[in-house]
Amino acid sequence: GQMQHFEGERGAERKVRLQLPNGQVYYYEGGQGAERGVRREFADGVVQHHEESPDGVVRYYEGEPGAERVVRVVLADGMVQH
Repeated sequence: GQMQHFEGERGAERKVRLQLPNGQVYYYEGGQGAERGVRREFADGVVQHHEESPDGVVRYYEGEPGAERVVRVVLADGMVQH
């Protein structure tokens, strides 16, 4: 099954990582109840980063920091750009 990892004091834990049986690992930032996905690692080594701007636009990047490229943009209205 999947394995979730939490950090923080009892009663104030926040999710920091989710490991799936297929080898994918999701990483989260943010306080309890406000966690947001910021990175996903695939079993084949591909790394995808997530970034949400204040206007609700989410950008997805692949590659290591400094060499990443935008692979998908999800606009606030749900429209997806590749």
